[in-house]
Amino acid sequence: MLLGKKRKLGRQIGEISTGEKLSLTEKMEDKDLLLYLGLTNDSNPLYIQHDYASQTPYEKPIVPPIMLTGVITSAISKYLPGPGSYVLKQEIEFLKPVYHYDTVLFIFEVTEVNRNNHFIEISVTVSNENEDEVAAGKLKVCPPYRQERLEGKALENF
Repeated sequence: MLLGKKRKLGRQIGEISTGEKLSLTEKMEDKDLLLYLGLTNDSNPLYIQHDYASQTPYEKPIVPPIMLTGVITSAISKYLPGPGSYVLKQEIEFLKPVYHYDTVLFIFEVTEVNRNNHFIEISVTVSNENEDEVAAGKLKVCPPYRQERLEGKALENF
């Protein structure tokens, strides 16, 4: 319960099928980049300094790869399978840089449903607005478990 309301959970393993897809589009805004840098205290000049980045093969500041990973894991938590899910493993390769203000397309696909061991595998491809693949990977995800009634038990939240 969050502030007195029970949160809806994502889909359980029996409700998920191989071949399901999800696509999301995100614009890489400076405000999000600055929040990330502030939270992590990451001051890599490649992410924020035009004078430094202009002297690298990237030519201009790039988005930290962990921000793309954040969008990916957030999509797992929000949509596929949704709230109550947990990422057990992720392998993501960053093929090309993503720049500030790029619009990025994330395509997720369920590639395996393992009911015996309660996990699904999801592939993800990430493309920029020029349709260049900028990242690709796969995740092993534990979908939410079926909830039992608490019957008067009081539990602490956060």
